[in-house]
Amino acid sequence: MSPNPLLDNAGLPLFDQIKPEHVTPAIDVLLKQAEDALEKVTGPDVPADYDALSLLLDVTTEKLGRAWGAVGHLNSVADTAELRAAFNENLPRVTEFYTRLGADERLYAKYKALAASEQGITLSAPRKRALDNALRGFVLGGAELQGAAKERFAAIQEQQAALSQSFSEHVMDATDAFSHYASTEELAGLPQDVLDATAAAAQAEGKEGHKLTLHMPCYLPVMQYATHRAVRETMYRAYSTRASEFGAAERDNSILMQQIVALRHEEAQLLGYGSFADVSLVPKMADTPKQVMDFLRDLAKRARPFAEKDMAELREFAKAECQLDDLQAWDVAFVSEKLKEARYAFSDQEVKQYFTEPTVLKGLFGLIETLFDVTLSPDTAPVWHESVRFFRIERRGELIGQFYLDPYARPGKRPGAWMDDVRGRWKRPDNQQTQTPVAHLVCNYAKGVGDKPALLTHDDVTTLFHEFGHGLHHMLTKVDDIGVAGISGVEWDAVELPSQFMENFCWEWDVVQKLTHHVDTGASLPRALFDKMTAAKNFQSGMMTLRQIEFSLFDMRLHAEAGNDQRVQAVLDEVRQEVAVNIPPSFNRFQHSFSHIFAGGYAAGYYSYKWAEVLSADAYAAFEEAADGQSGVLNTDVGRRYREAILEAGGSRSAMENFKAFRGREPQIDALLRHQGMS
Repeated sequence: MSPNPLLDNAGLPLFDQIKPEHVTPAIDVLLKQAEDALEKVTGPDVPADYDALSLLLDVTTEKLGRAWGAVGHLNSVADTAELRAAFNENLPRVTEFYTRLGADERLYAKYKALAASEQGITLSAPRKRALDNALRGFVLGGAELQGAAKERFAAIQEQQAALSQSFSEHVMDATDAFSHYASTEELAGLPQDVLDATAAAAQAEGKEGHKLTLHMPCYLPVMQYATHRAVRETMYRAYSTRASEFGAAERDNSILMQQIVALRHEEAQLLGYGSFADVSLVPKMADTPKQVMDFLRDLAKRARPFAEKDMAELREFAKAECQLDDLQAWDVAFVSEKLKEARYAFSDQEVKQYFTEPTVLKGLFGLIETLFDVTLSPDTAPVWHESVRFFRIERRGELIGQFYLDPYARPGKRPGAWMDDVRGRWKRPDNQQTQTPVAHLVCNYAKGVGDKPALLTHDDVTTLFHEFGHGLHHMLTKVDDIGVAGISGVEWDAVELPSQFMENFCWEWDVVQKLTHHVDTGASLPRALFDKMTAAKNFQSGMMTLRQIEFSLFDMRLHAEAGNDQRVQAVLDEVRQEVAVNIPPSFNRFQHSFSHIFAGGYAAGYYSYKWAEVLSADAYAAFEEAADGQSGVLNTDVGRRYREAILEAGGSRSAMENFKAFRGREPQIDALLRHQGMS
């Protein structure tokens, strides 16, 4: 047999060689190695020494984590029935091992002995933080539980992992399963590039007309531009009821949500907490669910007058200009786009013609190089799809990090955009070499049609910058301890700071000029058009703020109150009554595809986006304060301080310490309210 690519840990993952049949044999080997390491490290021959523990255990578990991470990544971006089966076969085994590892009393005792020892007291600050995090992790991982409680805790972890995976699969499958074929007449109003793409999709299946799908590059333009109201309603109903009781029974997430919420509450009870929200907040910046909900409600109170004004204007415009006396959910995006065009005299589609993908990437890379004193260049690596690209980041010729960019939507790839790590920065204890970090940056915008480059909406550009912010946090770290390097060990409610920080540059004229090159004429975005975009920047920002608060408050309440496993829809309805100005129709099943909290690690943590937005807006204000006529906001001195205090420090200090090291004070909400036009 040829060597198993998942067992090759020497360099980058061999994505072009990994096949479903490699998964189980590789996991067999890697789990056995990890089991052996755990037995050895907890035995009497290995001292309670930081380096000894890391050499034996971290080296082995990192190898398992990297291989399993590669399988999980392929499961998200190149899903097949065979790969899914292999992933699901091994998910319980991997979950069981990590659960047992995190609850091993012998290992916990050894870490406690290390913390109490002379070495533990004199550890460097990053190592001390990594050790403190590990000890806290043991407690939250059930290491202090005994007997039946410990067994039940382990069983809960396995059940949760399986249910979350099923939830994610149902969303992907429901998204992929839907198609609607429409005539050109029914798609009046749609941009030409969308018409070309949908016609090509229908033609590829030997069908007439246009194939519409629920993937964002198709769904969103239909909702914004299709003048045919029935088509919009068809698409809205399909999208808002994905993975619910209104579709195929085998893809209904209703029971899964109940089971996940119930298991999380039971887990919290076993650990001695009142709710899963309390457990979730232990390693975060926020202290209590009440503090989070007070923060959200205070923000909702500030945003509400602006949101009510937004909604009143929308209804009035719908009636006067669109002859829609009864504004429905499937009309909102369409009427909003028309109102924006009327008020600011431009459309998203007009702007999109300027944001060609090659120019956007060139401008983004130039910005990163200027601010953070690095060089980005193309690199080579095995990839999972022909459209994936690979790059390297260097500083004065020295490799700092590398990343994959997977930009386009396609079947078998889960919706949304995300950053994930391939490996972290680490001064490896097995060879004393510094391992450089590698990241995945994944988006889902539309590929170019024919010989045209991909065209990005301004929202697509903002999303790309957002994910690069996460990537820079992961790749520019200078911390050598893997548990606190880059994004590792960063409080979850601060992890969005660098990503949301990067979004601000998408509104700077000096930056935007360099991101644009008209697809037909080659011209840069005209200043007059940019000024219209800026004027429209906070268009409906009140409504958008309340929408994010709605999701966050729903998530926090769902996990903070007992018995909500049976009240998922009721909790969402109550939250909407409290904060929303635009309540969706009764058939809307948003929660059935809310993968962030049911399958993505944001459970009782979705508020992080708003919490970290306070941090990111205040951090960006430092660049605004230092702006001058020569370099604008691209002040390299402020960029260096931001890089050193936040990006390079990673999780080696608390997020508050990092922020104060950069700003010289605690964060303030003023910049966020000003940026969103609500001050």
